[in-house]
Amino acid sequence: MSEPLLKLSNLESAYGRVKAIRGVSLQVTPGMIVAVLGSNGAGKSTILKTISGVVEPQRGKIEFQSHDITHMDPAKIVRYGISHVPEGRDVFPLLSVRDNLLMGAYTRQDRGAVARDLETVYGYFPILNERRTQSAQLLSGGQQQMLAIARAMMAAPSLILLDEPSLGLSPKLTIDIFEIVVRVNRERGTTILLVEQNANVALNVADHGYVLENGRIVADDSCERLREKDDIKEFYLGLGDTGIRGERRWKKKKTWR
Repeated sequence: MSEPLLKLSNLESAYGRVKAIRGVSLQVTPGMIVAVLGSNGAGKSTILKTISGVVEPQRGKIEFQSHDITHMDPAKIVRYGISHVPEGRDVFPLLSVRDNLLMGAYTRQDRGAVARDLETVYGYFPILNERRTQSAQLLSGGQQQMLAIARAMMAAPSLILLDEPSLGLSPKLTIDIFEIVVRVNRERGTTILLVEQNANVALNVADHGYVLENGRIVADDSCERLREKDDIKEFYLGLGDTGIRGERRWKKKKTWR
């Protein structure tokens, strides 16, 4: 078995006196899509913020490529190869699409490689190429989500932390976004740690899943096996048999993986 790309050990983080995650341990294997699932307020986004250095952990350890990055500065974490796509997109609204993308590559020195990656990103997101001179604030919500993912790709990361990419999007745009996410994973070998409240979609695109409740991991398994567990579907993921069956038909039709 491969050594984990990312390993969290007994991680705890809080906002003031409110503890958001409690003793979280998880591993992400290179080349996989790993999903963190759970209800609102379970602590999913806090896990990603703690990994990327936005939230300072109180206890525990974060290892990336066997290096301890637990208390590392966020800018240095990006240089190590972790890009964070936050909930709510967080694009630079007054900058052009192209300048937003170049901001994603601010840690890189090889301008030739950056230029090549810019063209690659436009290949994944043709609409961004069409609108490259427009300011980001003029994009739709779905286009801004594409821009946020593309900007993360411009850092040439080994790992992308992807927080609620379907938030506020139509079902059609959600399909479009996740098809690109799967392509990036399969074609570029980029590992993805995904936080997503749409459990139907997440379980069909990810390889492995962790279920979070009140800041603690209550289950983890392959997504295929998680889909079969009635207690997980009913109590933690809010999925009924009809929803799962419908999503399987959708998966077969869309050929996600």
